[in-house]
Amino acid sequence: MPELDDIALLRQYAEDNSESAFATLVGRHVNLVYSTALRSVDNPHAAEEITQAVFIILAKKAEGLSKQTILSGWLYQTARLTAANFLRGEIRRQKREQEAYMQAILNEPESEAWRQIAPLLDAAMGRLGENDRNAIVLRFFENKNLREVGLALGASEDAAKMRVNRALEKLRKFFTKRGVTLSVTLIAGAVSANSVQAAPVALAKTISVVAVAKGATVGGSTLALVKGALKIMAWTKTKTAIVAGVVILLAAGTTTVAVKEIQEHRIYAWQVPNYDPDVVNRVPPQVRIVPTKFPHGGWGSFREKVVGTDTAPENILQATEGWFSSVRMVVPNHLPKAKYDYIANLPTGSREALASLVKKKFGLIGTIQMRDADVLLLRVKYIGSAGLKPAGTSPAGQKTEIQWGAISVTNTPLSTLASFLEDYFQKPVIDQTGLEGNYDISFNSKDDWRHPNLAKVKQAVLDQLGLELVPTNMPIEMLVVEKAKN
Repeated sequence: MPELDDIALLRQYAEDNSESAFATLVGRHVNLVYSTALRSVDNPHAAEEITQAVFIILAKKAEGLSKQTILSGWLYQTARLTAANFLRGEIRRQKREQEAYMQAILNEPESEAWRQIAPLLDAAMGRLGENDRNAIVLRFFENKNLREVGLALGASEDAAKMRVNRALEKLRKFFTKRGVTLSVTLIAGAVSANSVQAAPVALAKTISVVAVAKGATVGGSTLALVKGALKIMAWTKTKTAIVAGVVILLAAGTTTVAVKEIQEHRIYAWQVPNYDPDVVNRVPPQVRIVPTKFPHGGWGSFREKVVGTDTAPENILQATEGWFSSVRMVVPNHLPKAKYDYIANLPTGSREALASLVKKKFGLIGTIQMRDADVLLLRVKYIGSAGLKPAGTSPAGQKTEIQWGAISVTNTPLSTLASFLEDYFQKPVIDQTGLEGNYDISFNSKDDWRHPNLAKVKQAVLDQLGLELVPTNMPIEMLVVEKAKN
């Protein structure tokens, strides 16, 4: 008896509530979903929860998926969005750590290429259109031949080959902009060999039972993950239409959503002496960079919307990349000295539009690249220090006191301490403690800001927190500011 295809099995489940049909689908695709989640969150337990959430979403949406759906592509995108929802609100992880993890578990011939692209792959896939993304998933995640890819996409084998090659070239360009220079052949081989790993054996069985029940038996965290992912998926459907509308407005030269240089002398509603990050939700959508009106500025963000005052051009580029630490930037000499106020609060694509305006106005671009740098590795020397304890029941941010050489915070991840030390030492600090969860941190070096003593601060970190700062040189992600080429 011929094997039923994905959509036939999905119809069988949707119409007859066939648990065996759904279990077959889970068995076929659980490795792909789990691997996608694992790459995104770098946490096997979280990846299992995300995988479970993805199949609950599939069970909920089974009846509404069209016959033309490429299920593997749909599951990949849903896993990516669900993982993004899981990570929302957390401090950005160090991708160098993820690279080290991937290198440790992979021994295939392509592992060196895979080590470089693995931390960037899903972001790159997110930039592809649906047809290109489906082509890559079918060809390299599921290792189907070009004839099978063409059949799935409703195209000829030659058309499928062209589609795959174009998509690979887009991935290559994405990686190159981030300092990873590989041929499309190496990229294809690395993705094909490494992108899908085996999920835990018991996971498929657990998922089948839970998903068929539409998640009725899972915990609150998984249900929250499902609801959040469904919201992201609903928003993604409208995103293309919004972007298309913005492009039309820009092409027509309108100033309603302005991504053009505007030199005016009046003060805008969003320009205030004490900057207010929530202003991005109270003024009409726009993208502007104008001469600053007030000294002693600052910056703020609300999701992808950003606003700032009294800011140098290179620092505006920080905002377009989620505000890299200034010690993780490579900046050329002889940049403009003037300061500016800026805002970017479009419904979508704010940071990309702001980057385009910086390029047009100042001739500057910013790219994320791996560069060798002198860094400090934050490591555990001993456990049980008085200044570093697992968080109690206090809500995050209840207590935050930061002074020169001293910090006292409750219920916060170690990344907060790493950021504090990075600002203090003016050198990248990489968290290698391996300590997960939140902590209550109390540290006071009693250092004199008039006569800083960095050795004294290092010793205080060791004595009071049980942590050591180890100097080394290693490649890390840097925001490289450069003159744009004409």
